This record gives sequence, structure tokens and C-alpha cells, in this order.
Amino acid sequence: MEKNQYRPETNAVRIQTEKTWQMEHSTPLFLTSSFTYDNAEEMRATFADETDNNIYTRFSNPNVDEFVQKVCALEGAEAGFATASGMSAVFASFMALMGAGDHLISASSIFGSTHTIITKFLPKWGIEYSYFDINKPETVEALIKPNTKMIFVETPSNPGLEIVDMQLLADIANKHNVILNVDNCFATPVLQRPIEQGAHIVTHSATKWMDGQGRVLGGVVVGRKDLIKEVHTFCRSTGPAMSPFNAWVLSKSLETLHIRMARHSESALAIAKALEGNPHITWVKYPMLESHPQHAIAKKQMTGGGGIVCFELKGGLQSGTRFLDALKMLTLTANLGDSRSIASHPSSTTHAKLTDEERAKVGITPGLIRISVGLENAQDILEDILQALENSK
Repeated sequence: MEKNQYRPETNAVRIQTEKTWQMEHSTPLFLTSSFTYDNAEEMRATFADETDNNIYTRFSNPNVDEFVQKVCALEGAEAGFATASGMSAVFASFMALMGAGDHLISASSIFGSTHTIITKFLPKWGIEYSYFDINKPETVEALIKPNTKMIFVETPSNPGLEIVDMQLLADIANKHNVILNVDNCFATPVLQRPIEQGAHIVTHSATKWMDGQGRVLGGVVVGRKDLIKEVHTFCRSTGPAMSPFNAWVLSKSLETLHIRMARHSESALAIAKALEGNPHITWVKYPMLESHPQHAIAKKQMTGGGGIVCFELKGGLQSGTRFLDALKMLTLTANLGDSRSIASHPSSTTHAKLTDEERAKVGITPGLIRISVGLENAQDILEDILQALENSK
């Protein structure tokens, strides 16, 4: 594997698995479940962890290793481990680093499936949790207990785009010897590098912006080497391995991530600005709008606002479904971070299993619309949104 000797966007292109005897320019697919050895001693040494040879694709694979190395280079991380999906990455980051009797502090503004893991599954294994309002990070320190092991946040959050000061949380975490775990899915390492802000580990759903075309599932955890060793040990035995094919696709996708995120961010900002003041909308939220409550923090720790724009429709739940039905170009799907623009209504889809009270606590209002801004012409995206607003009154 070539060394991470260049700037991040160059490393995303040039890091590559060592060439085979065929001297290929593009990394080949290593579609194999296991790997072979020339003799018994080499096999013994490999199983004794005395070599870096591969054993079994559930443990490691050249395609997966290449993808992980690229993400580590982009995030500035010491090590990483790739998983089959974003949720398996989040789950592994919890289960590998916490155990019975431990305590997790999490922002309440998180993805619906993450909320389910924290509230319904972690307690089964004796892991306590406390939620805090992401808009009031000053309340976190008071929640620290002797058994607190981790602080977890998404920033920007899904889907409400709340932003939290990572340096503030890192100072609290370091003071109390607690792990700071940041889900960096929405920003990607192109726009935000949590490790530079003090995070100890970073999780991603690679399914989203990293893939960028809605093709494959994937997740990755990167960070401090000692912590990733625990994640690797957990995943090696429990089996949430990323497939070599998905890793091959994702590794190629990372080569264009910087270019794509610049376009997504440019278009999203233009659309957000155009929607401000629209008579059918109560408010518009985007990190780089001055009206965003945490705009100053966004400017401090992000180099761009990303591809998600949120707004609240007047008229509540029914207006949300009418808006989706009135769209002509934007896709209705559960994904985000695609080359094609996507619209979703969290109250009736991703967060539908939460109670009204739970949705209110995490900022999911009845008329909230999340737009994942794609790579189409920004004016075409905006025109479709505007006609849907007009026709869904």
C-alpha cells in the first residue's frame, strides 16, 4: 500500500493495493473468502499475528484494507475498520468499547436506528444511557458519572442539521477520561475532520456521500489505534464485514469525493438561500446560512455546509406528504448523499417509529422536509422544489 505522503485529496486517489504480477493500473477485485500460504510455518506465523498476511475476508481483505487506508488518510486517523453498513459501524463502536455497567452520554438528535440501539438494545446488555440537548452542550459535564465511558454525537445531526462544538466536548471527554465518538456522515472528512477537533473515534455510513451514487452499503470506524484494535477484535468474531466488492466500489468513489462535496455544498447553499422567505415555509436550515443557530460553530469547524437542506412546511404532517407527491424530478427514497437529489419527510418515514414526544425532543417537527441535494443543475433542483411548494398548498 502506498504511503499517505500527499494532501488528503491526492491520497484518496493514489493510495492503492500493491500491484499483482499483472501490473494493473486499477486495483483488481479480490473476491475470495480465504487466503493461502506457501508452507505450514508461514500459516502458523500468520495465525499467531506475527505477519500482516490475510487469513479470511471476515477479518481482512485487500479491497477493504485499501478503502480503510483512504478513509484514515482523509480523517487523519491512526487506524480503522470497515463494516457492512453504517449502522454496524455505529453498533461496533458501542459494543467494542463499552460493557455491562458502563454509561453512554449521547445527543438526543440522532438517526432513528441509532436511537433504537441506544434505548432498546444497550440496556439489555447493562449499558446505561443519558441524552442531552445538542443545542445545550454545556449540560454534558453534569451528566458525567463514575461509569461514563463514551460521549456520542452526530454533527451535523440527522435530519435536523444541529451542530455541536466538538472541541468543547473533547475538552470534557479528556478531563473525565471518556471516549468522544463522532458520527461524521453528513459532513464527510472533506468538510470536517473531527479528530483534529479532539474526537477519539469517528464513524461513517459510507453508503451516503462516500459512495455518492446510491449503489452499495458500507460503514467504517476510524480513530486511535488502541480503540480500533478493540473494534477489530469485536468485529472479527461477530462478523459485520464489508464485502470486497462494496469496498472496491467505495474506494473508487473516494477518488472523487472532494469534487462531489464541493458541488453538493455549492448547490445546497444556493438552494437554501433561494428558499429563505418563501411564503410556504416557516424556516430553512443549512449550516452556512447566517440564520442557522450554530452558524458560528459551523464556520469554525466545517469548510462547507454539505449537501443537506432542511425546511419546515406550513401545514404540518399532511403538507409534508402533499409536497412529496407534488415533486416531479426529486426522488422519494430512504437514502441520501446520492448524485440524484432526494426528498424525504422524516415524520412519516425515518422517524415514524418514534412517538410524537420523542420526535419533538429530537427536533423532528411534523412538516420537516429533508432535501439531499444531488449533482443535477441547482436551478433544476430548485424549480422542482418551488413548483411542489406551490402545488401542495
